[in-house]
Amino acid sequence: LLSNVKYPRFSGTAVQRDFVEFPSQVNEMWILDPQIVDNYARHHESGERLPQSWIDKLEESSTFNEGHATTSYMAAAILDLAWHSLSSDEVISDVEKFEAEAIESYGLAYDCVPTRYRSSYFSHIFAGGYSAGYYGYIWAEVFDADTGEWFKENGGLTRKNGDHLRGKLMSQGGSIDSLEMFRNFRGRDAVIEPLLKRRGLVSNA
Repeated sequence: LLSNVKYPRFSGTAVQRDFVEFPSQVNEMWILDPQIVDNYARHHESGERLPQSWIDKLEESSTFNEGHATTSYMAAAILDLAWHSLSSDEVISDVEKFEAEAIESYGLAYDCVPTRYRSSYFSHIFAGGYSAGYYGYIWAEVFDADTGEWFKENGGLTRKNGDHLRGKLMSQGGSIDSLEMFRNFRGRDAVIEPLLKRRGLVSNA
């Protein structure tokens, strides 16, 4: 829909695998933005808008349990990379031991919080097209959180800012390296601080 590339094979989501989640995630982050929420969060019969007090509560609860959610996700991404870093002659006979050692090697093993994803049913990384790429979700979130910061710094959801996002990022598809695209948009490389703030893992002060 937004693509503006010379070759169709580079259009749309034909981007580097660990950047493919960016377009969807960047649009999700505006779900409670005051300029957006009033357009859709209304009663289906009366048209009454969602009370502001409810919106405030949704915003306040958005970081609930994010520490667990983040470490759980990171453990899954690490497990994915561990499996796909094995050489062809390495045979794993004890799957649970392999999982535990992979996660523990990154300091994410907590007995009181069992691993959420186990290899026996973690089909996403074997048959879901994300082999050695499950980390891409949070990697893309680094970019979209930093994109959100750019909008805040430059006046919010204006047509000018939207055109900038479309021209520098959304329309380029896979015709330009994703890091270069983001650099063209932001004026610098992405940083992790906006993501940590969004998830409530550091102070917003």
